[in-house]
Amino acid sequence: MNYDLLISFALATSVLAISPGPDNIYVLVQSISNGKSYGLATVCGLITGCIVHTTLLAFGVSAIISANENLFFGIKLLGAFYLLFLAYKVYKSDATISLNSDVLPKKSLKQLFIQGFFMNVLNPKVMIFFLAFFPGFLFSDTMSTIKQFYILGGVFMLVSFIIFSSIALLAGNIKTYTLNHKNSGLVLKWLQIVVFIGIAIFILL
Repeated sequence: MNYDLLISFALATSVLAISPGPDNIYVLVQSISNGKSYGLATVCGLITGCIVHTTLLAFGVSAIISANENLFFGIKLLGAFYLLFLAYKVYKSDATISLNSDVLPKKSLKQLFIQGFFMNVLNPKVMIFFLAFFPGFLFSDTMSTIKQFYILGGVFMLVSFIIFSSIALLAGNIKTYTLNHKNSGLVLKWLQIVVFIGIAIFILL
């Protein structure tokens, strides 16, 4: 087992979870406008949705690997180019972190959990991202690929849960910090770009 790959995967996941995106921004805004428990309910829904994507990835890609190693290599190449495309999209995007919560309707904790779950499961970009991100970090030549994908999925969910929950619990402090440090969004933007490019290069090489 290559533990360095697992550590690299966890670190990359950490950076991507911290970087502003629709999911963690939504968690942050829910916590600011309605309270920490509402942000945490959203987090639980989002993370639970990752189980579905991990399962589809584990069984789908494992079947491809069994059928054709060259096709799997092609998937990794497409994944690398997709990550470069994401880096370009982040580069072209606005670095401003918007925390507008004025018109956010209040929902129950159950409603937010369900919404978070379906926000994740029904978003095809999440599945494409998993497909691009995970295959480059298979860490064992002897363990079944299905188990490896589930372990990677577990690491991804654990790291994302810790960071997203921290965002929910520290929402007030984060809002104050971003208002007082206008360049924070720019720093996180470039950190995300570097990680996307770094992973893509790693997969290509």
